[in-house]
Amino acid sequence: MRELDVVGVRVEMPSNQPIVLLREVGGNRYLPIWIGAVEATAIAFAQQGVVPPRPLTHDLFKDVLEAMGTALEQVRITEVRDGTYYAELVFTGGVEVSSRPSDSIALALRTGSPIYAADMLLDEAGVLMADGDSESDEVSEDEVAKFREFLDQVSPEDFHGQPPER
Repeated sequence: MRELDVVGVRVEMPSNQPIVLLREVGGNRYLPIWIGAVEATAIAFAQQGVVPPRPLTHDLFKDVLEAMGTALEQVRITEVRDGTYYAELVFTGGVEVSSRPSDSIALALRTGSPIYAADMLLDEAGVLMADGDSESDEVSEDEVAKFREFLDQVSPEDFHGQPPER
C-alpha cells in the first residue's frame, strides 16, 4: 500500500464529469478517479475547510464516529474492476467496511485519516507525471497547472475504457 494525498477536484471537459486526483506520497504517480458531482462537492468543501450550517452526510458520519468513540484509522483504495473503483474504511479495532473511494476520501479529509492505494492499483491505473516536487506536502501552483493540463488531455477511455466511479 502507498499513501496518497488529495491534489484536488476538477471538472473534466467537455463531459462536465468531476474527477478527483490523488498523488502518491514520495512518488510521482497520480491516481485520477471520476466521481459524482455531490461527492466532488463534499471533497472540495473538506479541502477548503467549509463548514456548512447543518452537517452534510460525511460531516454527520464523522460526528457519529466521534460520539461512538470510534476512529477512522485509514482509507484503502484497493482495486478497479470493470471501471468501478473499490475502497475500504478501516476503523478502530480493525473493522473494515466497503466504500466508494469518493465517500472514503471525503470522510478521510474530515477526520485527518491517511489514504492508501494498493500497489497493483497504482501500477494499473496510476499516471506517471515527472518533474513534480513529490517531497512537498503542499499542493503547488505548478502541480495545479499540471493537473489542469492533464485534464485537458485525458478522457475516461484512457483508463481501459472505464466509466466513472459508481
